Amino acid sequence: MSNSFQTNHQSALSHLDSDGDITMVDVSGKTATTREANAMGQVRFPSEIYAQIKAADGMTKKGSITQTAHIAGIMAAKRTHDLIPLCHPLPLDKIGLTFIYDDTLSSITVSAVVKVTHKTGVEMEALTAVSVACLTIYDMTKALSHDIVIDDIHLIKKTGGKSDYSHA
Repeated sequence: MSNSFQTNHQSALSHLDSDGDITMVDVSGKTATTREANAMGQVRFPSEIYAQIKAADGMTKKGSITQTAHIAGIMAAKRTHDLIPLCHPLPLDKIGLTFIYDDTLSSITVSAVVKVTHKTGVEMEALTAVSVACLTIYDMTKALSHDIVIDDIHLIKKTGGKSDYSHA
């Protein structure tokens, strides 16, 4: 890491200490509050593949793509701390995923809501749930086409903690 980056950004980046070294955020002095995060992403298909998936009600030889992705998203949110090195392990209170077919865009939109009462937020858990659910949909449908695009994974909203956020 360059020294100018450290000097200019270390106070803004929570995972750098005063010397610019990587650290896990110390949340021991924080108060536990209810925190919630909502994230979403999209899996886009060639129109003929989307029509085929929708006509089959999302069933493939491997099973239901949305049911499998739903389980994968839940499992991923629960294991975020194993995947993202500086995330805290959290006792999640809620993980919910939804899957919406969009005929106009030949896509499936994946949304996740994650909730916890703890000293740190759940943005990474919501984003991880969406990411892995989208990857699972890709895996379940790649035999039909490799022209599938996972797109626009982003945080929609977070509440609790120091500040709230809402994507404009």
